[in-house]
Amino acid sequence: MEALFGSYGVEWLNLLVRWLHLITGIAWIGASFYFVWLDNSIRPPKPGSELAEKGVSGELWAVHGGGFYNPQKYLVAPKELPPELHWFKWEAYATWLSGFAMLFIVYYFNASAMMIDKSVADLSSWEAIGVGLGTLVVGWIVYDLLCRSPLGKREGLLGIIMFVFIVAATYALTHLLSGRAAYIHVGAMIGTIMVGNVLMVIIPGQRKLVEAMKVGKSPDPIYGKRAKQRSVHNNYFTLPVLFIMISNHYAMTYTHTYSWLVLAAIMAAGVLIRHFFNLRHAGKVSVAYPIAGVALLVAVAIAIAPRPLPKPVATTAPGVDTATISAVDFAKVQEVITQRCVSCHAAQPTHEGFATAPAGMMLQTPELIRQHAARVYQRTVQTKDMPLGNLTHMTDEERKLVGAWFEAGAK
Repeated sequence: MEALFGSYGVEWLNLLVRWLHLITGIAWIGASFYFVWLDNSIRPPKPGSELAEKGVSGELWAVHGGGFYNPQKYLVAPKELPPELHWFKWEAYATWLSGFAMLFIVYYFNASAMMIDKSVADLSSWEAIGVGLGTLVVGWIVYDLLCRSPLGKREGLLGIIMFVFIVAATYALTHLLSGRAAYIHVGAMIGTIMVGNVLMVIIPGQRKLVEAMKVGKSPDPIYGKRAKQRSVHNNYFTLPVLFIMISNHYAMTYTHTYSWLVLAAIMAAGVLIRHFFNLRHAGKVSVAYPIAGVALLVAVAIAIAPRPLPKPVATTAPGVDTATISAVDFAKVQEVITQRCVSCHAAQPTHEGFATAPAGMMLQTPELIRQHAARVYQRTVQTKDMPLGNLTHMTDEERKLVGAWFEAGAK
């Protein structure tokens, strides 16, 4: 039972909350995609028709799962409030709450390892956590004020300014936190903006529409317009957030010298691709947007491609057994890996906060080191994101040794 209250228990908590976050995120983003598609795909009824007389602004016929569906959208509201009305809100709330729990479980409970990189900024754990939480609050306040300002009526300009703000926040975070923590907090900031839209604007506006109908008043259409604006914003945020959710698996992005610019380009590509689909659902096909998005992604891939290390110069003296030299070199490599990596990458990690080896990669024996040689080389030499935050103080000379060993064939 003791294990359940230690690192092993935290590992299970991590697994279950991450699973919940994924499930609720699918439900929320799926609903966002569906309703934006629906809004762009409905067609207005014929003038003078029964639907037009009822105040229907558009309808759509669809077939799915063996049945026919006929969703209709009213210009403001129907004449009478239906007895049952479904609200789309808990998908958003549950996604944010589970995501916020993930921040605590993965990052805040082990901030020294997951959030701090002394080569970036010498912060304490509490300072790093304060930066992370402050980012969520400031992000929502700035975004909401921009939407409520006169800029809120100029969607194109608002989008550009908001993108610049997010990139500026990314730049600041990558100069305060570890690359991985910086990326995830950019995603958390955007996710907070998205759920803030639901909690603070969309749902309250819909409540006012319903309350007006209950007392026999004509609903004010401004609430529907505001909700639609924020809903569309959420739709454009989805692809950048989805990338950030998986970015911790791809150190080549968040460990780059210009990681903030890498993320900016990938987010821009996501927005361009999303815009193509939104236009397409409205009957407008513009292939320039996905082409530009893909071109951005290709440019990023080329720009951050790792450069090969120079081949080691042979220094073996005449008459010296090269196999002996290789064995000596490997002994040094194994010593480095044992000192710098095995505290986490072992069957039973000794480093606080780790119950199992990250990614299941164990490095206790020569055979295991050889098996994972390519990964060790990639993470310690190319991306240099391991050890996490360089907690075990691997030196540049040790990284060069590992690189030379791998380049020579990892024998």
